[in-house]
Amino acid sequence: MFGGRTLLIATKHKKEQVIAPTLEAVLRVVCITPQDFDSDQFGTFTGEIERTFDPITTARKKCEWAMEKYQVDLAIASEGSFGPHPEAFMVPANEERLLLLDHKYNLEITAVTLTTKTNFNGAEVTNREALTTFAKQALFPSHALILRKSKNNADELIKGITNWDDLHRHFDDYRNKYGKAYVETDMRAMFNPTRMQVIEQTTQKLLQKIQSQCPQCHTPGFDVTQVIKGLPCAFCGLPTTSVLSLIKTCKACSHQQTEKYPQGKTTEDPMFCGVCNP
Repeated sequence: MFGGRTLLIATKHKKEQVIAPTLEAVLRVVCITPQDFDSDQFGTFTGEIERTFDPITTARKKCEWAMEKYQVDLAIASEGSFGPHPEAFMVPANEERLLLLDHKYNLEITAVTLTTKTNFNGAEVTNREALTTFAKQALFPSHALILRKSKNNADELIKGITNWDDLHRHFDDYRNKYGKAYVETDMRAMFNPTRMQVIEQTTQKLLQKIQSQCPQCHTPGFDVTQVIKGLPCAFCGLPTTSVLSLIKTCKACSHQQTEKYPQGKTTEDPMFCGVCNP
């Protein structure tokens, strides 16, 4: 289905560096990345252009716009989100979503990675000492920084700062004008090696989904559509919140398959039981 076809990677932030090698090697596609593709039109992390859609919708719009503009029928795009981890609110997290859109075979396959492996952060600083402390914690200079006059102001900001001389010079300018500056991590992929690793990890997940074929019609993307909880407690036998089974569904023929005990166990430890260990 994919061998020899052109796969457009809809990015302007060098994501093709980690997406293309894997997909070209396994799917035998020919990856292209248009130099004039502007993904910023769909929103920016720094607020100059508002991000109005959810991540998957944004990734889909990137693919659709690029496919129409460059006349291809196969495209891939990623969209990252950063903020508090949904279960550990004090810990920053990166949720990376990758979407493959295939108009020839009417396929849409997605993969997601949620990880705390990120340097995402920001702080108001009034002196070089505080700036230096933040920069070192943010893995600068291998990871770029952004300076602006205040946290939510996008009128005057400097992106992609990657050396100490520029960081100090721009900070001194802000401090002289405003008495302070707001420093934050630059989360664009080409300036953030940690995020680039997460995108590479998500690409591997997407590839696994592409290689998972429906047992009935052999369409790629045979994937989990429902998670059923209720794995019984080993002591009292009552259902717990642990996963009992997974339901996989084919997007093409709607064939379903149930996988019981996906974690390789038929009962749950009583320490995870709401009755035995409330």
